Amino acid sequence: MKFPDTGLEEKEVAFSIVQHAAKSLGFIHVDQWDYERVMFDYKIVHHEGTFYLRVPAYAVKGEIPRPSTIVQIMTPILGKYYYPHGVEYEGETFPQAVIDKCNNKLALLAKTIKAEW
Repeated sequence: MKFPDTGLEEKEVAFSIVQHAAKSLGFIHVDQWDYERVMFDYKIVHHEGTFYLRVPAYAVKGEIPRPSTIVQIMTPILGKYYYPHGVEYEGETFPQAVIDKCNNKLALLAKTIKAEW
């Protein structure tokens, strides 16, 4: 499930700002060997399963993880986790409580980034 119109998509901001804002709201960024793309994940455990709210971004100037790198945030997505296969995004029915939590978390993330940038 995609979350368009959050105020985050296509926003260009310093990697360090996004990283700090996301971490302060409970998102994790696992160090990766990718200098162009990054993903911030927020895990939601619900009685209907485990879900991941993901905020992807890619470098438009510089290399990740340099703090001064400028990243462009892409459309956030929600997926359901299936062991051992991974996260599925399409064809899923998501509980309204999970969707509401995602909308609230994304609004806070957008507000925090705006305040810091």
